[in-house]
Amino acid sequence: MVKKRKKELESVDVLAHSLVPEMKVLSEAEKNKVLKKFDIDEKKLPRILSSDPAVIALKAVSGDVLKIERDEPTGKSPCYKIVA
Repeated sequence: MVKKRKKELESVDVLAHSLVPEMKVLSEAEKNKVLKKFDIDEKKLPRILSSDPAVIALKAVSGDVLKIERDEPTGKSPCYKIVA
């Protein structure tokens, strides 16, 4: 049953939905730059589950850091999450 659900998610582009913010997987260099900028460790980042449909669509794996940009009235608001 789980495999069937996962196949369904792969066939639907969840990232194209209007309510899903822009997301991208950061490279190792970008990840280190963000951690240094905020002077934090990976363990301090908020988590996003590897079973999240957006994470599956991005083909992110555990340990990857996602940059999520939401549209706010004052502009774009970036948020960083680590895939758990």
